[in-house]
Amino acid sequence: MTQAPLSDAELAARLAASAGEILLAVLRSGLLPGKALGKAGDETANQFLMSALREQRPEDGLLSEESKDTPERLSKSRVWIIDPVDGTREYGEGRTDWAVHVALTIDGVPVAGAVALPALGLVLRTDQPGVIPPPNHRLKMLVSRTRPAAEALTVAEAIGAELLPMGSAGAKAMAVVRGEADIYLHTGGQYEWDSAAPVAVARAHGLHCSRIDGSPLIYNQRDTYMPDLLICRPEHVAQVMEALAAAKAGLG
Repeated sequence: MTQAPLSDAELAARLAASAGEILLAVLRSGLLPGKALGKAGDETANQFLMSALREQRPEDGLLSEESKDTPERLSKSRVWIIDPVDGTREYGEGRTDWAVHVALTIDGVPVAGAVALPALGLVLRTDQPGVIPPPNHRLKMLVSRTRPAAEALTVAEAIGAELLPMGSAGAKAMAVVRGEADIYLHTGGQYEWDSAAPVAVARAHGLHCSRIDGSPLIYNQRDTYMPDLLICRPEHVAQVMEALAAAKAGLG
């Protein structure tokens, strides 16, 4: 009996989960120290993901943090954007706040994808959106554990939000999806692979995803740099935007 082909979302979820298993095996070997462990994990997971996508979706474009970019993808409507290990430092330190990102963008929009949190045994995906738990009694805002953005600190103070430091962008975005936090605001600069899969999954769960000025996040650009990002519950958008505008006015 012929097996039905995987949908794009199913493929993303299976790839993210499998890459996560590979990364855990490398981690558990105990044969490499932190930086070397992170490098080995990145290279091994990337090789698997790139090979699998070329096999399963040979006509689609590919963009990965760990592979040399080429202009070929710019002429494609369908482009996969992956980050084999988002949060390499956290992975190398044996923490849980690292992730695997696999997303499909169509005409610049992340439409299918998955974020694996291997150390937590979780894969969150666009085709299986869950119900987000009720908001926290006191707003919780996610920030970088090593370099929290000044704008995020200012907004958190203005709206009375508790700061929640965390590692990878994927882990932070999924913390909002899982109801552990309410707002993820980042202004320190990222790249397309840092947010494509998290945005796809967050949108599928009904969350707001945009640039901090409210403009849309557009992927598969020649320049893969993305300056800022806002992922939050829809009911908090106006409050965050007002605080951002006030902060900008104050800085001006």
